Amino acid sequence: MKHYLFPFSAIVGQELMKLGLILNVINPSISGILIRGEKGTGKSTVVRSLVEILPKIKVFKDDPFNFCPETEKRYYFEAKKIIGEDISSQDPEIIEREVRVIELPLGVTEDRVVGTLDIEYALKKGKKRLEPGLLAKAHRGILYVDEINLLEDHIVDIFLDAAAMGINTIEREGISFTHPARFVLIGTMNPEEGELRPQLLDRFGLCVEVSGIKDHEQRLKIMERRLEFEQDPEAFLRKWEIEQQKLKDKIEKAISNYHKVKVSKEQKLEIISRCIEAQVDGHRADIVILKAAMAIAAYEQRDEVTTKDIDLACKMALFHRKRRRPFDETGI
Repeated sequence: MKHYLFPFSAIVGQELMKLGLILNVINPSISGILIRGEKGTGKSTVVRSLVEILPKIKVFKDDPFNFCPETEKRYYFEAKKIIGEDISSQDPEIIEREVRVIELPLGVTEDRVVGTLDIEYALKKGKKRLEPGLLAKAHRGILYVDEINLLEDHIVDIFLDAAAMGINTIEREGISFTHPARFVLIGTMNPEEGELRPQLLDRFGLCVEVSGIKDHEQRLKIMERRLEFEQDPEAFLRKWEIEQQKLKDKIEKAISNYHKVKVSKEQKLEIISRCIEAQVDGHRADIVILKAAMAIAAYEQRDEVTTKDIDLACKMALFHRKRRRPFDETGI
């Protein structure tokens, strides 16, 4: 049975959440987004629908690491050798496919995340072979962690370190292999079920808080569109096909124009002043706000950052970084 995804363009409201996701697609070095909110607010629906509006990527056929054929070919041959597959062909087939959303399930083990030995193969063949982990599958794609606050801290540390460094190292029983692991990290959580440690919060570039929509007309649209989608998903997707393509084209154009966006020295100093005023630790917020403001300008098809862009970027980048006072409650 075919699984249909609700179209991103048809999602009602939650504009800040949708914008935060799009900005990370335009520039993955923004370092991901954490989406906090009560249950039933569409967090998972929005994240999963994102894949339908992402540009396609070129990969080697049957490559579990998703290496880029133009810049990561040497990793491909190294991985094939370690995995134990044939590398006689120096001209592997290249295909184009959709970007993947890799979900990290609760209860996942370190071996499943990082990669490990293929025990079944070792028992049958008597040879060592590498089994790529979820970080390999997420390379050049999206790593989605639902209920991230319920994961064990050491697992969170592993994929946050990989996201920060852009690499992952697999070391198991005589095998050592380091491969690129660059992905857009998206975490969702319900604060009622517990909070993330402050040092983990800071690792997310952006953070938004979502809640149930109070406007009657918008809630009505949500009900009607969801019912229409469930009754005939194919017809509903056809209805939104043009809007989906427009959004996809807009994102692709923003990606290509991102580095053309100009930011004045005065605007950079304004960003610094806002970070100091918010009493954030370190300099990560300054850099994230700058990148996010540039991505907003590129998305709006402008070549210069405006004060409004900085306002929006600050709203998402400072939300989870403001320093707590000694007797403040935990959380944001």
